[in-house]
Amino acid sequence: MRGGDKLLEAVDAVPQLRRAVEAARLGGGRKVWVTVQPGDRDRRAVLLGTLAKPIEVPDWQEGMAASLRAGARAAGAQRAAALMVLLPDMPEIAPADIAQMIAAHAGEPGAVWRAAAEDGTPGHPVLIPARLYPALAELTGDAGARALLADEEVRLLPLEGQRATTDLDTPEAWADWRARTGHPG
Repeated sequence: MRGGDKLLEAVDAVPQLRRAVEAARLGGGRKVWVTVQPGDRDRRAVLLGTLAKPIEVPDWQEGMAASLRAGARAAGAQRAAALMVLLPDMPEIAPADIAQMIAAHAGEPGAVWRAAAEDGTPGHPVLIPARLYPALAELTGDAGARALLADEEVRLLPLEGQRATTDLDTPEAWADWRARTGHPG
């Protein structure tokens, strides 16, 4: 993002991080945790009033695994039946998508559920059952849970359009998306 923070990008005048938290809450998420770097005041400020709980990740430099480990610890401590990994830089994920993921999990609680684009391309969010928390706690590096999920029979849940795969990481991607969708900053 060349110095910018993609999670603070505004969509319809709301920072994307806050939109993701609101989608999780409105979609039926009982507990919402957000992993943050120590001392990250900007992202913490966006979370004020959302009921989301920030979780500091002191080893954040390691990459995605550090956040996944922190999330698994939080979910395990709360005895949550599953942990939904929702990437906050995906502006098309809506509360209805979260509700679909939760409903799929309720129907088959031991399965790993992964959102997909309408054409079946795997994306996010991913709902991981509690039985995999110990394995999540062992992850290292910046590849996320890819290796862990390779050994699982992952159930794909197609969402409307490209919602599950629209991931915006550059200023150009944000500008293109805004132009295509008409969503102002």
